[in-house]
Amino acid sequence: MRRVTLFVNGSARNGKVVAVYGTLSDLLSVASNKLGIKATSVYNGKGGLIDDIALIRDDDVLFVCEGEPFIDPQTDGRPHEELTGSHTDWLTLNVGGRYFTTTRSTLVNKEPDSMLAHMFKDKDAWGNKQDHRGAFLIDRSPEYFEPILNYLRHGQLIVNDGINLLGVLEEARFFGIDSLIEHLEIAIKNSQPAEDHSPISRKEFVRFLLATPTKSELRCQGLNFSGADLSRLDLRYINFKMANLSRCNLAHANLCCANLERADLSGSVLDCANLQGVKMLCSNAEGASLKGCNFEDPSGLKANLEGANLKGVDMEGSQMTGINLRVATLKNAKLKNCNLRGATLAGTDLENCDLSGCDLQEANLRGSNVKGAIFEEMLTPLHMSQSVR
Repeated sequence: MRRVTLFVNGSARNGKVVAVYGTLSDLLSVASNKLGIKATSVYNGKGGLIDDIALIRDDDVLFVCEGEPFIDPQTDGRPHEELTGSHTDWLTLNVGGRYFTTTRSTLVNKEPDSMLAHMFKDKDAWGNKQDHRGAFLIDRSPEYFEPILNYLRHGQLIVNDGINLLGVLEEARFFGIDSLIEHLEIAIKNSQPAEDHSPISRKEFVRFLLATPTKSELRCQGLNFSGADLSRLDLRYINFKMANLSRCNLAHANLCCANLERADLSGSVLDCANLQGVKMLCSNAEGASLKGCNFEDPSGLKANLEGANLKGVDMEGSQMTGINLRVATLKNAKLKNCNLRGATLAGTDLENCDLSGCDLQEANLRGSNVKGAIFEEMLTPLHMSQSVR
């Protein structure tokens, strides 16, 4: 059995005598426990790196490192001032328990106004604390400090995989490395995934529907469904306020009491959809097809399309008893054979609208624009009082 004396790199004090057995990794593990460090390499007294345990002889004196270069123990007791000269002095930093060896010029020259530059520009001006090995203590994260030190060395931002750029940015701000801050902010912005504005597909939406209890209101406000096939789906009570439903296929869908306020339904197909009690205030359904839709709720709940843009829509054959179309725009719309009994059309733009065959009994058309509107084959005569202000 061989025995050796272990010292911390650069020190000739507080050595530990240990037995040598197994592999070099075993010796490093023993050294870590005995010396209270994270041993990564072993040197002999002349600074030679030992990479094979067979090279170790009985009673050798070895120096254990944590990754830093070998430090001659003969200089350990000499004052720091004797070991340093100009701005090219070599320094060892203990950052959060990890050692970094660099030069004073690296820390000072690149960013002369930074905290690191002020700490090491003039010897002892900052009053830096040192550990038992003479390394300057800095209570920061070593993982985030390493990219900063490398940047000061060669001026390039290089960050290894797994290192959070936000952490490096905070360290750069802490040390006042202004030129690096700008590089990091750009790198963080470029690393963010592009905003996904792609429309929600039928498959995705059906998954949402199945995961939502029937008594819960599904919140779809502002979502993009442009061009999606949502036909024949149960969409009752869903909040589609300000959603993009342009060019959607909503044929035979159940939109009872759905909120479509300010939604974009332009060019959509809603043929034979159930729209009982629907809220479509100020919605845009220009050019949409709503043939054979049912807006009539037996319970008395009226559909509200007040202020909606319905230019050129085709609503032929729809049931719209009591519907509220006040100040809506129905210019060039097709409303042939629609049931508009008791409908509110006050202030509505009905210019060139085809209302032939409609039932307008008790409908309110006061103040509406009926220029060029077609009122042929009316089921009930239109009374003057219905259209006079």
